[in-house]
Amino acid sequence: DDSVELSQVENVRPILDRENLGPARDMIHDLFLEHVMAHAPGYDKLIAWTDAPIMPTPGAVGNILKTIAEKSGINAVGVDIGGATTDVFSVFDGEFNRTVSANLGMSYSISNVCAEATMPNILRWVHVDMDERELRNRVKNKMIRPTTIPQSLEALIFEQAVSREALRLAYLQHKEFATTLKGVQQQRTVGDLFTQDSGGNSIVDNMKLDLLVASGGVLPHAPRMEQTAAMLIDAFEPEGFTRLAKDSIFMMPHLGVLAQVHPQAALEVFERDCLIYLGTCIATAGKPVPNKVAFEYRITGDITAQGEILAGELKRIPLAADQEARVSITPHRKLDAGNGKGQSVEKTVHGGTVGIILDGRGRPLLVGGETGYSRQDVSQWVEALNLYENESLVSSK
Repeated sequence: DDSVELSQVENVRPILDRENLGPARDMIHDLFLEHVMAHAPGYDKLIAWTDAPIMPTPGAVGNILKTIAEKSGINAVGVDIGGATTDVFSVFDGEFNRTVSANLGMSYSISNVCAEATMPNILRWVHVDMDERELRNRVKNKMIRPTTIPQSLEALIFEQAVSREALRLAYLQHKEFATTLKGVQQQRTVGDLFTQDSGGNSIVDNMKLDLLVASGGVLPHAPRMEQTAAMLIDAFEPEGFTRLAKDSIFMMPHLGVLAQVHPQAALEVFERDCLIYLGTCIATAGKPVPNKVAFEYRITGDITAQGEILAGELKRIPLAADQEARVSITPHRKLDAGNGKGQSVEKTVHGGTVGIILDGRGRPLLVGGETGYSRQDVSQWVEALNLYENESLVSSK
């Protein structure tokens, strides 16, 4: 049938235990450019200006993150939260995955975030009293006027609470997508007899995560760096030792395109001008025992410190971006810092605009409800990280 265009690519699963998604993904990308982007205003003029391939923003951001992870030999996660969608990118053990969560955004899709996350889950991150009816009106106004920014501290706190839930939901969707192959023969032991696992486990492992990068309006443009770090930690719940960074001026998409033409130049600009390092988050996996020590820490190097982090406690220790330190963590016998429950871990960490954040709240992070952390706990976290220091709560009425 000549009325239907047929494009043939290599098999997406040539053998049972291997996927080959690249050719199909590239063909879909080409069709998107040909049939969708070609109708965008000014697209013909843009093609005439450049001899480099035109790339959609998610593809370009994913390209630079993949390049960095490969060159540095690290596991990395990047997020780009926009007004209508949230894109999550990950590279674990050299395998790259990208997801675009439609209807999870901070302006056009903010109402959907509130509906999917539910208002109680959003308000669990808020440490002050807010009128729920007024908040719902605020959400609708944001949809009507998507380019507006918070005009009061109350509006800022609420918007950052919504962003935590949007990021959390997008990351959950990403984990469900980035999985191992199903239907592949596995070696099992006696301990596996009673499990129904047929494969398809997520390859995203927060304990193996080395670098977490934030992009998009609400994250890098937060008034204080501590707010960006807090949103990342609360939404993604990194475990072990994880370096945090943000895209300074939304440069990652441009560097992703540059990486196709001049990879070394893209890497140098990415390291020196694109990323602003926030610091390092150190957290243990497992449920901490209330009123008990979550872990002990000892820091040497450019700074020295030692002490204990109680269950549910957050602590910030300043460490400049050009400084590094050796940190030793000894967790409670029920908690894991990377070497197994109760086993000590020692690593070199790098500083940033925020420094070192010691997180004793446990993983998964349970906030709200009958069994989770209370509003009083959230208030203590806000104070510990100086999230809204020297700012007064001004009513938006």
